[in-house]
Amino acid sequence: MERPAAPAAHEAAETRLTITSPERMRELGRRLATLLRAGDLVMLSGELGAGKTTLTRGLGEGLGVRGAVTSPTFVIARVHPSLGAGPPLVHVDAYRLGGGLDEMEDLDLDVSLSDSVIVVEWGEGKVEELTDDRLQVVIHRAVGDTTDEVRHVTLTGLGERWTGAGLESLTD
Repeated sequence: MERPAAPAAHEAAETRLTITSPERMRELGRRLATLLRAGDLVMLSGELGAGKTTLTRGLGEGLGVRGAVTSPTFVIARVHPSLGAGPPLVHVDAYRLGGGLDEMEDLDLDVSLSDSVIVVEWGEGKVEELTDDRLQVVIHRAVGDTTDEVRHVTLTGLGERWTGAGLESLTD
């Protein structure tokens, strides 16, 4: 007789949103920042031009960090210290990195993780091993020659940290 499969320890918390402009994407970042705390890993994915950096700019504003949040494509990572009592924001663009945690280890993200909010663009297959608790944000947009600014955003909180964290409040 086979045993039934054990339920997952923590089901993923998922929220879906439709964003209609870059300013609304930035506002989503500001609102999401109110749910973040030191030790959080946020993984952003989406096509080029989907709004990953715009969302991160809003996170920086919401967290109250120093410096303009811009794409760290060529420097790989930027640290934005807090202007107040909150955690710093570490913004990583893993697009140019190969794969796996080896190259990411050179950035010492595991050292920064406990006292920072780490946002990684293009981190799939590269940073999952840092922690079981992470927020995955997938941004879908129309591709091709289009001026459509509508984005469909799926936020999936994985691990105990995101159980009851309030992601559903972002749909208000």
